[in-house]
Amino acid sequence: MTLSVLDSVAELLLPAKESEVRHASTWLDSACRERGVPPEQINRLDICLNEALANIIFHTGGACLSPNIRLHLDVQLGQSINEASITVSDTCPPFDPLAVVLKPRSQILAEVEPGGLGLTMIRTYSDKLSYRYNEGCNQLKFSTRWIEGR
Repeated sequence: MTLSVLDSVAELLLPAKESEVRHASTWLDSACRERGVPPEQINRLDICLNEALANIIFHTGGACLSPNIRLHLDVQLGQSINEASITVSDTCPPFDPLAVVLKPRSQILAEVEPGGLGLTMIRTYSDKLSYRYNEGCNQLKFSTRWIEGR
């Protein structure tokens, strides 16, 4: 299956509202399937996307310049390795999730605190992860890779 560069890209602009997370997941599933992304990779991207959106929606306190979040999907099908990437862009104050030192996991149930696993999940389920702040915009990019037939 060969896609042109134009066909490999899809975008969605959505309001930064909790009610839109399901819409984003539905869009991602449909856009990925149309571009030949395997279900396992779609699931991994969806977990990362849900966590990224939750962080923007619940932790920015309405401090964003725009109430919208832009999602950019790019699927590259290669000779041996394929990759699907999502870039999540927002106009909230700069926040580099890669600079956050993750708390060690508690080994004792009584010490476990709720929350705080979103960044761990994004780091776990993505094969590549990058962040940049450009022209007033946070851009978090996460990718999954797969080999055709596996």
